[in-house]
Amino acid sequence: MRMSVNVQPEVTSFYDKATNTLSYVVKDPQSRHCAVIDSVLDLDYPSGNITYTSADQIIEHIVSNQLELEWIIESHVHADHLSAAPYIQEKLGGKIGIGAQITVVQEVFGKLFNEGTKFQRDGSQFDRLFSDGDSYTIGSLEGKAIHTPGHTPACMTHVIGDAAFVGDTLFMPDGGTARADFPGGDAKTLYQSIQKILSLPLDTRIFVCHDYQPNNRELAFETSVKEQLHSNIHLKGGVSEQEFVVMREQRDSTLGMPRLIYPSLQTNMRAGHFPESEDNGEVYLKVPIRGLVKSVQNKD
Repeated sequence: MRMSVNVQPEVTSFYDKATNTLSYVVKDPQSRHCAVIDSVLDLDYPSGNITYTSADQIIEHIVSNQLELEWIIESHVHADHLSAAPYIQEKLGGKIGIGAQITVVQEVFGKLFNEGTKFQRDGSQFDRLFSDGDSYTIGSLEGKAIHTPGHTPACMTHVIGDAAFVGDTLFMPDGGTARADFPGGDAKTLYQSIQKILSLPLDTRIFVCHDYQPNNRELAFETSVKEQLHSNIHLKGGVSEQEFVVMREQRDSTLGMPRLIYPSLQTNMRAGHFPESEDNGEVYLKVPIRGLVKSVQNKD
């Protein structure tokens, strides 16, 4: 996969410690146009309180630098944090985009949360659904969406100039790769998607969506294709597809579910909007008592 990496966008990172999430503002170096990737809405789960500290930091950066927001991009339907896309859009404009396979995710989790017919499963909550190979512009910058499923069906890597925003597909080299045990995930598919990313030019900058700081090291969020090939703990040494699948499935069997998985899925599959309020005016988020995997399997 050969793409031009001559243009270097200006990338500003924002770290949400509560969810270990990296959000990014990506700016065209030749204009004031920018995009936001993987924003965070702050939720205190025990109290149900929503705050906007993380999103307001991004908004303040854009406003203070007199930038023009064109895109608010979700790399996938996140299971560990809520998206602030609607809040940012209300303040600054821009179009909300996600991978076209969001419809698959909506179908699965629409059933899980018993959403009924009012919940549209056609991706219409988003302004743009990206298919594999789709391009778009941020000022004079060209972005390209690459379908990289495996962690979820709708995962996309966005290549903008010399930078690739990989969502949860890859972590920093000492963090390895994404889990593939969520409904619709698949370790073999994940391996194949990773190969797409690793076929980009070696000097492509890779920006990850999460950093869990293994061994208490300092926060890190930028790596490269070359560094991933040489140092990623799940990939180095030319790991075969079969070896990767065995490793990934064994590792995933030991992992617990993310703390915010239920509120995250219910809002993020709606482009960051909460479910409709009930007849008392309150908004509620559901928790399937039998658990995520068993509930989905029962509805298949």
